[in-house]
Amino acid sequence: MTRTIHFTKMHGAGNDYIYINTVEEHIGNPEAAAIQWSAPHTGIGSDGLVLIGKSPVPEADFSMRIFNADGSEAMMCGNASRCIGKYLYEKGMTSATEIKLLTLSGVKVLKLHVDKDNKVESVTVDMLEPALTSDVQLAAEPDENHEIELQVEGAAFKGTFVSMGNPHFVTFVSDISSMDVAKWGVLLEHHPAFPERCNIEFAQITGQGTIRTRVWERGSGITMACGTGACATAVAAAVTGRNGREARIVMDGGTLEIAWSEADNHVYMSGPAAFAFEGEIALPQEEQEKQTSI
Repeated sequence: MTRTIHFTKMHGAGNDYIYINTVEEHIGNPEAAAIQWSAPHTGIGSDGLVLIGKSPVPEADFSMRIFNADGSEAMMCGNASRCIGKYLYEKGMTSATEIKLLTLSGVKVLKLHVDKDNKVESVTVDMLEPALTSDVQLAAEPDENHEIELQVEGAAFKGTFVSMGNPHFVTFVSDISSMDVAKWGVLLEHHPAFPERCNIEFAQITGQGTIRTRVWERGSGITMACGTGACATAVAAAVTGRNGREARIVMDGGTLEIAWSEADNHVYMSGPAAFAFEGEIALPQEEQEKQTSI
């Protein structure tokens, strides 16, 4: 008998994931499930898979694990964390409007903004402190302007490394509409400067406090938005003198508001979260066979 899993499809500014409540469901091989279910023509179609669970530590209320469309596990995702806040509240798993969420890059605090109909209108996430270097994620030395120049296929890209728990390389361009994100994104993702590969943001200052950004996500390719990428873009713009510490990051799927606080050095991200649809889907074949043999 084929075993199915209940899933919920959600998106934050177009960055879409499959959400599974692991309090009620069990997935033994999330890597395989992420690959199979994320496929756009033969699966549900998504940027990856997110598992929502109980927190194993008292410092957090709930936990998240996130797997990219290629099956690789990510440290966290800003857009997904906002969606988790909406999921937990609107599905009655919590009545709190402040939630502590355990991720592989630490505990993130979600502040839910609830409307008069008791629906989560938007979520602000404390993304903690950014890092401009990393012994693990970066094998290059930024210059005094916090920039690195990388060569790929005869082209030079100058950009800023920012870790929001996961690694980002933000490069500012003069005309983002003409940028071949797919071509250059995959090459930069796999550049030797990034031992764990890297998320790539192509950004253009389009007005005071407004930055147009397109994203190549490590393990997923082009996505409509990236929460940690929006944070990294805002930080990169600030440290290179291109913008102040508050920014509107306009991505393909929508706009995120980013504030890099001088008080605590934390980055705060605010934006929407939305349900798309729900359904049932079969577990990957190898997991079906494993369970049948038990």
